[in-house]
Amino acid sequence: MATQNSLTPASGSKKSRKRVGRGNGSGYGTYSGRGIKGQKSRSGYRMRPGFEGGQLPLIKRLPRKRGFANVFRTQYSLVNVHKLNVFEPGSEVTPEKLLAAGMVKSLRHPVKILGDGSISHPLSVKANRFSAAARNKIEESGGKVEEVGHAAEAK
Repeated sequence: MATQNSLTPASGSKKSRKRVGRGNGSGYGTYSGRGIKGQKSRSGYRMRPGFEGGQLPLIKRLPRKRGFANVFRTQYSLVNVHKLNVFEPGSEVTPEKLLAAGMVKSLRHPVKILGDGSISHPLSVKANRFSAAARNKIEESGGKVEEVGHAAEAK
């Protein structure tokens, strides 16, 4: 039985560090494994992602693929009309009640009601935005629609 002080790692599981610039006998002398001259042989060499050696990079050759992100876009928390069926008939549905019911994750983004599904009873719904279909379905069921402002929209 082996004692704790005689334990060794399995052969081949540990590899020693490459010590460059320690003489030609080490196998990594003279140029230290960097070849002769050129950008890659210099200290501080770092090539940025997408660099193709001065050739026009692929990302610039295909401008249609780059895309566009509108920084002024308003991100909405979306709720479909059919999810409003969980509320009692005739009750008032506000963004705060939607948050309490777990239908929106936070009130940081304005709430928009979308028209997917159907609503079976009248509700008074207050939200920041409504799609035309959602507005029609809520009003057809005998409910009321009211748009309220949002702190982020007031900027």
